[in-house]
Amino acid sequence: MSKKEISRRLFLKGTAAAGASVAAASLLAGCGGTTTPTTTAAPTTVAPTTPAPATEAPTTVAPVTEPPVTEPPVPEFEWETGITTGEAVTGDPNRQWVLWDESILDPNKPNDAMTREGRGDIGENGAVSSPDAWSAWAGVQIMQAGGNAVDAAAAVAFAISVCDPQHSGIGGGGFMTARFANGDIKFINFREYAPELARDGYWWPVYKNEETGRWMVVGNANMTGGRAIGVPGTVAGMAYAVEKYGSGKLSFADLIQPAVDLAEKGFWLGPTTSGCLGDNYNALLNYPEFGSVFLLDDETTEKLEREQNRYYIGDKFTNPQQAKALKLLQEQGAADFYTGTLAEASIAAANKYGGTFLASDFANYEAKEKDPVRGSFMGKQIISTPLPSSGGTSICEILNIMEAYGTDKLKEYGHNSAKYIHVLSEAMKMAYADRSKYLYDYGEEVELERSVMDALTSKEYAAFLASLIKDDEVLAPESHDPFEYEHQDTVSYSVADKEGNIVTVTFTVNGIFGSKVVPAGYGFILNNEMGDFSSDPNSVNAIAPFKYPLSSMSPTIVLNEDGTPFMTVGSPGGATIIAAVANCILNVVLFGMEAQEAVNAPRAWDNANNKINYENRIPSDVIDELVALGHEVNDSGEWPAGAGSNQVVVYDADGKLHAAADPRRDCKAWAF
Repeated sequence: MSKKEISRRLFLKGTAAAGASVAAASLLAGCGGTTTPTTTAAPTTVAPTTPAPATEAPTTVAPVTEPPVTEPPVPEFEWETGITTGEAVTGDPNRQWVLWDESILDPNKPNDAMTREGRGDIGENGAVSSPDAWSAWAGVQIMQAGGNAVDAAAAVAFAISVCDPQHSGIGGGGFMTARFANGDIKFINFREYAPELARDGYWWPVYKNEETGRWMVVGNANMTGGRAIGVPGTVAGMAYAVEKYGSGKLSFADLIQPAVDLAEKGFWLGPTTSGCLGDNYNALLNYPEFGSVFLLDDETTEKLEREQNRYYIGDKFTNPQQAKALKLLQEQGAADFYTGTLAEASIAAANKYGGTFLASDFANYEAKEKDPVRGSFMGKQIISTPLPSSGGTSICEILNIMEAYGTDKLKEYGHNSAKYIHVLSEAMKMAYADRSKYLYDYGEEVELERSVMDALTSKEYAAFLASLIKDDEVLAPESHDPFEYEHQDTVSYSVADKEGNIVTVTFTVNGIFGSKVVPAGYGFILNNEMGDFSSDPNSVNAIAPFKYPLSSMSPTIVLNEDGTPFMTVGSPGGATIIAAVANCILNVVLFGMEAQEAVNAPRAWDNANNKINYENRIPSDVIDELVALGHEVNDSGEWPAGAGSNQVVVYDADGKLHAAADPRRDCKAWAF
């Protein structure tokens, strides 16, 4: 047993576990439940308070202890940011972007337009496709310094926390799927789960909107504030992966250093983050800790003559608060996030805004390995996510239905023909309906969970479903999807190295800027993952203590028949992730597209609502034919971010790595 594990267990036996029952008794008064304490010992870390209004500070939360001032470990390599310190905010959208292909910004449309070219890259030694150029470059430099794909994946995650805070970060959670050079395949679950006191009445009152059929929470307490937050898993997940599967050539502190430098020295803000800050400007004003990270001072705002005192596209953005948090992780290790200063700060922040967290909620968190979902399509092996993600099961089900229908027929129909989209829509519709009915966190019922996934991914079941598809008739979905409220504000990235290690990660803070809650002085966003639970108290996806909300995140690996690596793919996009990943695999495997071509190709998808969403780059006569067949359609725009954002690496026959990044967002791939 490692020293860290011994320390963690001693902590649980002592301080963290001691006060849980007393804290539970006081907090459940605000949850509609009661409990009888088994000990009178007071909590020795942070004592959560009863829910307080968002503008009021708690009166009983213990002050956060400042860490001792020490120098962080010196990394064993030079992280080349190319950024000089001391450059002020400029607000110039046409500035040369360091470490960024400046063509991403169209100089003729400087406010928000992005060009669609230049996103991919090709190399022989390593490749990273990520939601931004900065984090992708961090991963490449880690591999150039001797790290493997797992090391690079961890560095990318920490850099994303700085560069894509609206989508993900150390206050979130997710999944990792990996295939190692020795042929081993692993899936790591570091999804957020509900705190111990998330019981009946956790959100109250709730009501059903009779017009839409949706269950709602009064005041959106499941979306913003303390009761929207789940226990974050990103730090635990990355630490676990590096400890077990990293190269051992670089320390955990080394892997965090690129993120520290980006937070301290700054980077040029892209269009997506800038737009999200504008959309969430009121929240920046209402949550002072959140605003302290992303709002400009009055003098700078006046100098730049801005209507809103926030960062805009092209501004140089720094986050010294998050740099402080990251340095704590360098100095104290990942344990600090769960039993130390960062744990205390996170609990205090969540409980200030109505949360009910106990110290033990954080101290008990562990990343866990599970057997991945396995399928096949046209001779390729599909490796993807098991529950609590519905994604892997649903992707395999869609691919199985398409294969059972007949791949020769689909090729004859042609990519994005009306006949092809019709069959794809029907396959997606049936898979999403099964997702709604059968897929949720089964907890300790491991055998039942596995039997459900096996049944839904069987070739026999797919053959039956394929037989239901009619060329001249539109099927109705079997049931409404209660998980349609899952947010699309996630990130996914893929990493591959020359040794044959491939890693794909999807992680998130869920909604844009998550819960809007930031631990005071530490600059990172806490998730609102509890919003992925259904607010219907009778739903199979209803909230419960330590339960994972259902997810669609689907970091997926495709292998050749002999088990050698072929492709890795993942996407953000809420429930649309499933369709985005399935579309990309079909484009590459069925239609033989190159990586970037497959990512760029116009998409059509159906999320079981009997409506085909489509990108309007698909010809209008195709859409007219679908309407004539009886499909309801929805024009989603030319390059909608909501269509998903696939990050892909494909191995060609010569062993070269073709990294593709999705132009629907600010994504970029680097290879070497």
